[in-house]
Amino acid sequence: MEETHLLAYGVVALVCCGMGVVFYVADRATPSSRALALAFDCIGAGLFLNAVLPELVPVPAIITRFFGLLEMLAGAALLQWVLYVRRTLPSADFHTASGDTLVRWGQLACVVYGVLAVTAPEARSTHFLNAVSTGVELASPWFWLFATPLLFASLAGTASLLLLLNRRPDPVERRRVVAMLLAIPLLAVSIALPPSYAPLTLVLGTMVFLVGAVQYHVEQGRRGEFMAQFLSPQVADLVRRRGLEGATAPARMTISVVCVDLRGFTAVTAETDSHTVLAVLRRYYGEIGRIAARFGGTIKDQAGDGVLILVGAPVPDPRHRQHALAMARAIRETGADLSREWRSQGLALGVGVGVASGMVTVGLIGEGARR
Repeated sequence: MEETHLLAYGVVALVCCGMGVVFYVADRATPSSRALALAFDCIGAGLFLNAVLPELVPVPAIITRFFGLLEMLAGAALLQWVLYVRRTLPSADFHTASGDTLVRWGQLACVVYGVLAVTAPEARSTHFLNAVSTGVELASPWFWLFATPLLFASLAGTASLLLLLNRRPDPVERRRVVAMLLAIPLLAVSIALPPSYAPLTLVLGTMVFLVGAVQYHVEQGRRGEFMAQFLSPQVADLVRRRGLEGATAPARMTISVVCVDLRGFTAVTAETDSHTVLAVLRRYYGEIGRIAARFGGTIKDQAGDGVLILVGAPVPDPRHRQHALAMARAIRETGADLSREWRSQGLALGVGVGVASGMVTVGLIGEGARR
């Protein structure tokens, strides 16, 4: 291989691995980001091991036979990303099992390619890798033996993403999906292209997807900052990891509820200016919010002087009763301090708290944009 081609492959391998690191570091808590990180790291490592390393040092055949497993992992991880994205978007009335099944069949095709690569490494190197540049007859059975599972995996991922677009995701999600649709054929075809074109198609494929992914993550970051003002940290994290549908699917479970209110609030508001009342509510809500977060509670409602806190939903908590009681004790102690503070200002306010446990059904109520 020419030195310029070797350098090009090395740079592209570095870029792919760098993208994998970026996806992992930026959002390691999300399964879809971890799948992307694995996919791009495997693409970069596979490119280096298959195209660069053998040109620099002699590599024993017993080792090179396993290099194809990185391509298998890259394809399977990209398809796993497709599956995670599909599961985070609302399905409405669409039947989603067929699209998910396509992804699983595509991953099975990647495994078939990996098995072939390990059992017939010479045939893969001679008849498939850079097949166009080596003059291999594309009608050769060996070429299609390796090309068919990768082609099937690419088509399965593409078809599954097209079915996903039928759900009409929001614009930023649609851009990310379309970017992957454009990137898949560019990444797949690079395996058989000559060294003068393969790095170019790889870079083009990764950059196309990077544009869509960056737009998506920037917008999600903005939404996260906004929603964090209204959702508890646990719920915001659950929605980010599972999507709205996965985080709010209807379910029956036993939970505990902590109810808090300000005693004497109605009388105080009738005699006090609104600025002072708002200052009281900010102080009150702030203290209750900190205590709820400490014990894993989710604030469902803040209405006037009342606060309703769920323990055990939507984030399951097997010790919800103990945590709810501990939360109520902490609120009672803090409430006593707040009452003394307010009474020193001439405000006759107290904090009441109650706890209950029982079976409930949790999930979204409402349809359309307002829920």
